[in-house]
Amino acid sequence: MSDFQKHHPLSYFAKNLGIIVGIVLIWRGVWVILDQIDLLLFGSDHLATAIIGIVAGFFILYLPDHDLKEIEKL
Repeated sequence: MSDFQKHHPLSYFAKNLGIIVGIVLIWRGVWVILDQIDLLLFGSDHLATAIIGIVAGFFILYLPDHDLKEIEKL
């Protein structure tokens, strides 16, 4: 593959579009699974699962460094 083909705008766009579509499809799958867990375990009590999700998110951010500095970046 020539240097021109590696840096061609259409090739660059196609590669990045593929990455974006892949990420969106993974996120969609996770979202559907979480909706099913909400339905099966909590009877679609969205408030309870939202609170659990927030607590779980904070916990996941806290675990690696034992701080929440990632939130400061927002």
